[in-house]
Amino acid sequence: MRIAPSTMAIIFAVLHCGFVIRCARERDDSGETRIGKIVEIIRDSQFGIHDISRVEHDEVNGLPRFNMPLELGLFLGAKSFSDQPIQKKKRCLILDGEPYRYQKFISDIAGQDIRSHDGKAITAMKQSRDWLATVSNRRLPGPVETERLYKDFCRDLPDILVKLALRPEEVQFIEYVKVAMEWLKDRKNSA
Repeated sequence: MRIAPSTMAIIFAVLHCGFVIRCARERDDSGETRIGKIVEIIRDSQFGIHDISRVEHDEVNGLPRFNMPLELGLFLGAKSFSDQPIQKKKRCLILDGEPYRYQKFISDIAGQDIRSHDGKAITAMKQSRDWLATVSNRRLPGPVETERLYKDFCRDLPDILVKLALRPEEVQFIEYVKVAMEWLKDRKNSA
């Protein structure tokens, strides 16, 4: 999959909890800039989950990709600099793959409450679900149920992709989201 395992688990948790996933890769329009889409999504979103763990070096040029820290900065800026009360209500979860690693590449966020998922997808999923339970006014499914369903989904996903004539490395973000949403809907309808 082109999508990191921790990201796949976070997406599943967010969908299972009844929230809408937003990402610049949700639509492909060469008439839009990616940063424009990101700004629009941030403006329209009350909650943001930012997994800054994907900063490994690119094999071609040896440089890390800092897209997620940039998006986090935009989110924090929207909350801090806007005069609109709706923007002041923004809440975010910051995740990294190792405890305190972020201090080596983005030390200006020291003092933020950053959680480590230790590179484990299930941990990222649980942290996202628990955070949503804390910041939202919704009654959410429990973490044990979310984990159980995620494991069932991961077991079913290869067969789903075969039916869709997709190889795992071809799956785009929006396709993964649609597959997860449909799988959760089918599970809910059959219960």
